[in-house]
Amino acid sequence: MTSEQPISTDIVLEARGVAKTFGKTRALVDAQLELRAGEVHGLLGANGAGKSTLSRVITCHIRRDAGEITYRGASFDAGSTRDALRAGIALVAQETSLAPDMSVLENIFLPELGRAGRLSYGSLRRRASDILGRLGHEHALPLDLEVRRLSAAQRQLVEIAKALALDANLLIFDEPTASLSPSEVERLFDIMARLRNDGRALVFVSHRLEEVFAITDRVTIMREGRTVASALPTSSLTQSDIIRHMVGQDIGSVYARADRQGVSSDAPVVFEVSHLSAPPAVRDISFSVRQGEILGLGGLVGAGRSEAAEAIFGLRPRAKGTIKVDGREISPQKPADAVRAGIGLVAEDRRVQSIVPDLTVRENLLLAHIGQHKGFGLGYAARNARMKHLIQSLDLPADRLDANLLTFSGGMQQKVVIARWLLLEPKILILDEPTKGVDIGTRASIYAILREIAAGGVAVVVISSDFEELLGLSDRIVVVSDGLSIADLPASVLDEEKLTLLAAPRTSTARNTDFLKQLTHDYGGAGVWALLEQDEVICLGAVQAKDALETGLQPGKASAIGATRIPVALQQRAPHFVTEEAGDRATLLLPMRSRRGNDLGWIGLTLPTSADLPPPELIAARVAALHAAD
Repeated sequence: MTSEQPISTDIVLEARGVAKTFGKTRALVDAQLELRAGEVHGLLGANGAGKSTLSRVITCHIRRDAGEITYRGASFDAGSTRDALRAGIALVAQETSLAPDMSVLENIFLPELGRAGRLSYGSLRRRASDILGRLGHEHALPLDLEVRRLSAAQRQLVEIAKALALDANLLIFDEPTASLSPSEVERLFDIMARLRNDGRALVFVSHRLEEVFAITDRVTIMREGRTVASALPTSSLTQSDIIRHMVGQDIGSVYARADRQGVSSDAPVVFEVSHLSAPPAVRDISFSVRQGEILGLGGLVGAGRSEAAEAIFGLRPRAKGTIKVDGREISPQKPADAVRAGIGLVAEDRRVQSIVPDLTVRENLLLAHIGQHKGFGLGYAARNARMKHLIQSLDLPADRLDANLLTFSGGMQQKVVIARWLLLEPKILILDEPTKGVDIGTRASIYAILREIAAGGVAVVVISSDFEELLGLSDRIVVVSDGLSIADLPASVLDEEKLTLLAAPRTSTARNTDFLKQLTHDYGGAGVWALLEQDEVICLGAVQAKDALETGLQPGKASAIGATRIPVALQQRAPHFVTEEAGDRATLLLPMRSRRGNDLGWIGLTLPTSADLPPPELIAARVAALHAAD
């Protein structure tokens, strides 16, 4: 990414020879880091490389055993996080550290609540609204809502807002985008760019290499507690260079699908959800999964995907809807019911929902087995062969199964949670943000095991805010928006731009739908909003006047152009009405773009040729004006 201004030569912080040991584990050995004013500095490495530990040493969450840190030219050895905050150093943590019983507003300004003097809550509300507005979430996070009632993604946004409220000079963002959709990531990057251009130093910790190249100016790479590459210009590197530094080898494409042939349309439907409702987040969601299929549930944070998974698994009450496994209707009232029906769930927030911190790796691994096992004893022997296979497939440490799980990295914890359900050999496995906060090597091993179990006949459902992940991993994607399933498409016909348009909240697409309604009100006929490819069309919206001629397009569905009722118009895409071969209908198709030039699809109006066709220039002017002020 090219900066709007050159990186300053002023060194804000320098860490040299930093070491830290936890018991027998050497988390940091010889860590180095140099940060300059006006830069976004990537701090990279595999899970367990020491990135988070170094971040917490710098922000005084933990004390280093050895090494030297200088900040603004002077030795820095603050005794507490409060001292670091006073010095202008803030951390946006991967696992949020908010006060659950306090409101969003109070958490954003938590450091200020302990200061002497009276606070003006009116002023704080205005500042909070401004910060959340810059993040694009002024309405998504009610300021008076208790944090315990927020989703993991929403809590992450509160953490980011809290750091921005501090107006810090050095901000460390530790996996801030793990729960954000592509459009939300772009908004965050805009804010980070403004902070950088104001002269602040930013550290960006991420496992998503495409984000590293999009936002960072320089990178430092760690492996096994050591700095193996220091302050390299991002522009001088390739993804392969970074991966080789991180893991010591080139692992190739994490989305490689050489041995995956897709799922036959003749494969039996194993799992079917129809008109699921669990207010207020889930309004009407339907999807089905075939044996051996990987289905992606796509959408933005807050769309209702996680809540739908919880309703299916018996974690939240359902108002209506049916759930079928192998054609037999089930009605899970609690997770045990879902497990007995052959369903497993890897929840989004592993810290809160998936692991027992006081238990060992082995005990966490066998939790679901214990819940399912009946009879005397623990019955571990029955799972030994399967457990050995999973340990090898997921590269789990066979020699450390009796160690406390919290001594392992987030990526290793996630693999243990996934392995727990695979031990039970479920018919259906639902995974909510399965690679959140894990490195590229761990992602590759998780993807490989998911493809392996799908090939063995398991129906896999993946919920992810990472659209690249959904597209690379899924056979088919059901898009969820505002609690509704609004599209069901093969992954092969989608890309990130199309998926972003489909996933937009219904409030964001209402303008286009209202425009179609106005067109058909003014002229009659059928109005469509669609994405066009060479031989295919994806319908985003459709409105028909009474007795209008049909276009053959259905919202949320992909169609071959030749299979529609307006193939000639869809192929020609001319700036005038195009008459079909049957001579009974004519269609005008016009491209729609935002003020910034982003492709928003095509607007079409189909009328009978017997009608008085309106001037194309008039409709073109109305389409151009639709998003001119965005």
